[in-house]
Amino acid sequence: MPRRDKGGHDKGDKGAWATTLIITMSKPEQIDLDKLEQELLAAIEAAADLRALEQIRVGAVGKKGRISGLMKGLGALPPEQRKTYGQAVNALKAKVMEALEARKEALAQAELDARLAAENADISLPVRPAPLLEGRLHPISQVMDELTEIFADLGFSIAEGPDIEDDFHNFTALNIPPEHPARQEHDTFYFNERQDGSRLVLRTHTSPVQIRTMMSTKPPIRIIAPGRVYRCDSDQTHTPMFHQVEGLVIDQETHLGHLKWVLQEFCKAFFEVDSVKMRFRASHFPFTEPSLEVDIGYAKQGNEIRIGEGDQWLEILGCGMVHPNVLKNVGLDPAQYQGFAFGVGIDRLAMLKYGMPDLRAFFAADLRWLKHYGFSMLDVPTLSGGVGA
Repeated sequence: MPRRDKGGHDKGDKGAWATTLIITMSKPEQIDLDKLEQELLAAIEAAADLRALEQIRVGAVGKKGRISGLMKGLGALPPEQRKTYGQAVNALKAKVMEALEARKEALAQAELDARLAAENADISLPVRPAPLLEGRLHPISQVMDELTEIFADLGFSIAEGPDIEDDFHNFTALNIPPEHPARQEHDTFYFNERQDGSRLVLRTHTSPVQIRTMMSTKPPIRIIAPGRVYRCDSDQTHTPMFHQVEGLVIDQETHLGHLKWVLQEFCKAFFEVDSVKMRFRASHFPFTEPSLEVDIGYAKQGNEIRIGEGDQWLEILGCGMVHPNVLKNVGLDPAQYQGFAFGVGIDRLAMLKYGMPDLRAFFAADLRWLKHYGFSMLDVPTLSGGVGA
């Protein structure tokens, strides 16, 4: 086993022994610690950047640094001098380390300040659109708002009812006989039979809202009833669920002239035209008598339909005077009260006004379609500014 000296060096290792001799043979007591301190502190203060400061640190207190070399040379001193000299070297090391840390912090702050001064943000660049700009109202919601604005100006209020109805409100009270095709399952969504044999139904129109209103409100009545309705049908212009608005007026003096005026004013306001050609054709609905279908004049230029122009006709809604049997079913005397009702598809109105060719796309949840046909939340319909966007 090789022998070791007092410093712990292997005497068989000539390289390590030679280094030890160089250090221990020097005379640490003759080194001017004050001069070394001034020299190191001056170098630290003059360091231009962190890299230069790191080189000074390694040269002073690194493994082979000048102060580290002094600490290694303590073994060569007489025992009575080691304590005093060691304390002096440690004090020097502490001052140098403190100066290194202070200078490092100052240089790091200077570098940060320089980088912040050089780096800047161009706040004139466009920012990412906010939800208020990106969000879109569905055309159905927009058209419902337009209808509400128009009929509110005509003195109508809004009435609502349940989507799931019973036979009385959806059929019987509306004078629809048991054998009527509308009651058949190929046209209507029925629920399973209840214990009493009756079956609930998804309402096929918003007319049940009229029945509920007449049963709960004393005339005069002037309401519109917008909402979802359900029928077994699906093609380019029909879907199993769609939207409808119906109007009802009940009082003691209402007649067909009032109905015609209301529909004319509605069409002019909705399609935003000064005049509109309308024709009323005789028809049949169980809940009105007489019953009428309404056509409006239009012209087609390419794929564009222009309401109020041309000699072509387009059917848009059904209407008529409320049938006396309906008034009896809700407890009103047809000898005292009369009124009119009308109904129109909201989806169809949206397609006509905004040029949408396929009704099925309304419910396809296609974000691209909604961004194209949708409306900004700030496009609030007003009669003064035009109900359309």
